[in-house]
Amino acid sequence: MAVFTPVSLDDLSDWITQFPLGKALSIKGIASGIENSNFFIRTDAGEFVLTVFENLSFEQLPFYLHLMRHLAQRGVAVPAPLANHAGDIIHRLHGKPAAIVTKLEGSSQMAPQPVHCAAVGAMLAKMHLAGADFEISQPNLRGIAWWRETTPVVLPYLPHATQELLRAEMQFQDHFAASASYRALQRGPIHADLFRNNVMFDGERLSGFFDFYFAGCDSWLFDVAVTVNDWCIDLETGALDVARTHAMLAAYHAERPFTADEQEAWQPMLRAGALRFWLSRLYDFYQPRDAEMLTPHDPTHFERILRLRISEAVPALPTGAA
Repeated sequence: MAVFTPVSLDDLSDWITQFPLGKALSIKGIASGIENSNFFIRTDAGEFVLTVFENLSFEQLPFYLHLMRHLAQRGVAVPAPLANHAGDIIHRLHGKPAAIVTKLEGSSQMAPQPVHCAAVGAMLAKMHLAGADFEISQPNLRGIAWWRETTPVVLPYLPHATQELLRAEMQFQDHFAASASYRALQRGPIHADLFRNNVMFDGERLSGFFDFYFAGCDSWLFDVAVTVNDWCIDLETGALDVARTHAMLAAYHAERPFTADEQEAWQPMLRAGALRFWLSRLYDFYQPRDAEMLTPHDPTHFERILRLRISEAVPALPTGAA
């Protein structure tokens, strides 16, 4: 976890009086995430999650928090932001933006089986459809523009052969982004970071998606690719598990059928999903920030995944009527 901004119980006790939550009883840092300071808090009204935003500005936050509220109101299982007595859902704590959201039940499923992947696929499709009429638009801030900015920053740290891989993939993705099939992909708000640790299960029941703070408007297929590249792989090798992949894609397709353009774009998009997280992990590894509990993720994990998505055939998307 990255605790950039410590918050004590004394800090919380004074600050929380603006909410209809009663007295603050406890606060504990959450051991996940590397972008924000996250805490479990307990009050007279129950348990909630407090986030202090380290990179997102007050101007950027309405997209994320109002998207979560929009999805929750449409039956998608996501944390709902809580308003204070004035009706505001974006707040200031220690001079930084902050929010309190409802706490999901259950725990993360770190060894998913096909049944878990199917549940994630179905909910992801429902989330995309529910967000289609969301009125606020914001680009994916870790999309291709960010890849272009970040590549020259990390290249000097890499061995020659790895530099060549990164340059070649960026050239491929630039060409792909200019293609007609890419431009025809269906788009809307996406989670963009739906890893195993950002989903809660209560047994085999999916109890919710959380951590929407990389969300943005992008192709829905990119969201699917990012999710498959984490949920449906062997973590040691990065290879896709066929049974889990089929389960996730079939469940998604049953809620929102894949298009012909998405069929054509599927393997390039899996490569794009791997590249995005390879670049972010390279950046975090070579440009570390100070934090109390921050341990950067291993960049070679997504390098392995990218190499496999380039060299090996991938399970096709489902076709036909759902």
